[in-house]
Amino acid sequence: RHRTVDDHPAGGGVGMVLKPDILAAAIDGTPHQGPRLLMSPRGEPLTQKVVTELAEEPGCLIVCGRFEGVDQRVIEQRGLREVSIGDYILSGGEPAALVLLDAILRLIPGVMGKLESAAEESFSDGLLEHPHFTKPNLWQGHEIPPILLSGDHKAINRWKQQQRETLTKSRRPDLWAKFQTPKG
Repeated sequence: RHRTVDDHPAGGGVGMVLKPDILAAAIDGTPHQGPRLLMSPRGEPLTQKVVTELAEEPGCLIVCGRFEGVDQRVIEQRGLREVSIGDYILSGGEPAALVLLDAILRLIPGVMGKLESAAEESFSDGLLEHPHFTKPNLWQGHEIPPILLSGDHKAINRWKQQQRETLTKSRRPDLWAKFQTPKG
């Protein structure tokens, strides 16, 4: 009627908030009954565990706010699960939704060449991924680590695990602490 989907925040403030009637009608107009997500900097962190859970669903509805965000009543009344891709602000939820979609799609059989590729990457078991190398064996004075050319698969796997642990300890102490915590 007024051709507007947002309005000023109640109680004052800058920016615009998506109106509840408009957004609720859009959500209600979708036939999908899977998880309903809202990309939001105040949401739960997007982790590989969350991605794996979402990949097992038949689909999901992703709501993307703009500027100041979405009327809180819609979040509560439509059961939107707020998800964040990091501790920073974007102009809207669309870039965050692309990150989420890419992470989920990689886990769907047939999307990647080999599903095992996703299982061996960073965060699959709580550690960062080991370094990778390819031919030529010598490049600008730097060699591929000899262990990787040895053919000794047990030794190669030990080297990869050691590299994963070293990288995680130095670059992501938060992940290392979680990895060290006994499960169960």
